Amino acid sequence: MKITSIREKSVPLSSDLRNAYIDFSKMTASAVAVVTDVVRDGRLVIGYGFNSNGRYSAGGLMRERFIPRIMNADPAELLDHTGENLDPHRIWGVMMTGEKPGGHGERSVAVGAIDMAVWDAVAKIAGQPLYRLLAERYSGGVAESKVWVYAAGGYYQPDKGLDGLKSEIRRYLQLGYTDVKIKIGGAAISEDMRRIEAVLDIVGDGSHLAVDANGRFDLSTALAYSAALEPYHLRWYEEAGDPLDYQLQAVLCEQYAPPLATGENLFSMQDARNLIRYGGMRSDRDILQFDCALSYGLVEYLRTLEMLKARGWSARRCVPHGGHQMSLNIAAGLGLGGNESYPGVFQPFGGFADHIAVEEGYVRLPDAPGIGIEEKATLYAVVRSLHD
Repeated sequence: MKITSIREKSVPLSSDLRNAYIDFSKMTASAVAVVTDVVRDGRLVIGYGFNSNGRYSAGGLMRERFIPRIMNADPAELLDHTGENLDPHRIWGVMMTGEKPGGHGERSVAVGAIDMAVWDAVAKIAGQPLYRLLAERYSGGVAESKVWVYAAGGYYQPDKGLDGLKSEIRRYLQLGYTDVKIKIGGAAISEDMRRIEAVLDIVGDGSHLAVDANGRFDLSTALAYSAALEPYHLRWYEEAGDPLDYQLQAVLCEQYAPPLATGENLFSMQDARNLIRYGGMRSDRDILQFDCALSYGLVEYLRTLEMLKARGWSARRCVPHGGHQMSLNIAAGLGLGGNESYPGVFQPFGGFADHIAVEEGYVRLPDAPGIGIEEKATLYAVVRSLHD
């Protein structure tokens, strides 16, 4: 048993969407295929992976460092103790050989995309959906049958206006979502408050609405927004300041009583630990949004969950960023609190299996082995083109 090749390519995510910090007109992502010599049901087992939106493709790093390290390793070093499947932890160790600590930037994206493909292959070789394999290995065999998801939208777009925003939110509710998130910080605070009130008119209660500033604010602006937002009792107020400004986050936690959320732009267990140590986050209400596809993959995410458990945090406080099938499997298999969703945007990577609808804010997972990428036709077409 061995990996015979690893292939990657950059895929555009061209879009006119904009948050408080960036637009997505030039955004790309990496798609990865890990090809093995294992045959299941008459076909070679191929694992697929990709990185989440918000970080550009990292193919150069894969080609120069991480793919050659895997392909140059003794195939036996990449197998688990049974010799009958790949070992993601050993493969991760091979990828990170020669890498210095720190510097958790684009490197974590490259490793995360390959790691996703490896886990997809591992589950396919085992003949199991990934979430069930994870539940057996790490959760005492208990897997969730469905996962809470929220619709992340409300982006700034040319000529969208309040009527366009309201139409978007109504569409999410018609699709089966009960909770939504919109962007703030890309307009004046007075306009953002009008946008929030327009959405509240539709969802009916602040507990069904979260807002996301994408790290745009300095402390004074973050506090000004917190004072304006607090009466709405929102589901959460997300990423007010720079993701590494733990002092800003700590002050905000002292001043703002309702739930806060952050973490999607922290890419290692160590950075997540610093957030818990110094960011003032409150384990009884706040949300952690670490995204394995951007932060060295599931191998590192497991370390992050162990760190959180040791510090008194429940995995239920984790609701990953990314809106993709990998995080959905992790949420179901490891008992997380839910998962982001991008209805109709950031395609083909956003979204879940084509044939499974969102029902009353929850989505089920397919029974197909692996992550389930083959159950999403547009995404499967992209990753399949890597090896066809």
